[in-house]
Amino acid sequence: MTVFESVLERLKAEAREAAEDAEEREEDSGERRILGLTSGFAGLGATGAFVSGAQAAAAYLDLYEAPKPPEPVSPPPAPPHLLRTTPEEIAADLALTGREDIDALTARRRSFARENHPDRAPAELRGNATLRMKIANMLIDETIRRIEVEKSLGLSG
Repeated sequence: MTVFESVLERLKAEAREAAEDAEEREEDSGERRILGLTSGFAGLGATGAFVSGAQAAAAYLDLYEAPKPPEPVSPPPAPPHLLRTTPEEIAADLALTGREDIDALTARRRSFARENHPDRAPAELRGNATLRMKIANMLIDETIRRIEVEKSLGLSG
């Protein structure tokens, strides 16, 4: 017998002895140890005994606290500027003086759109936001046309 074969035989004999010792200990204590971990078992306890999946689930559910339902959230109040829909109110919101240049009017249009665009408005006020945008665009376009007409007539410098 080679050295390798003798070491292999000795390891096998030690494994058999360890298994026999474990069986004797289980018989003495009255516990049965299940070898291997099947899908119906959750884990190895401190004493070496496995706990069934149903037992682990029951223990987990005993410790589980159901989350409290979220408190009802009231919708935020409607932005007051979206309730202002007359041309006079929108002109006041745009702060048109009649002395703006085209670049300033374009900047005001963008600024007004950021605050009043229908996509950013609450669903119940999208109609108002759309109306505000239409009126604001109309007022700014008329002002730009007036500026261009005055330039073409040589009335402005």
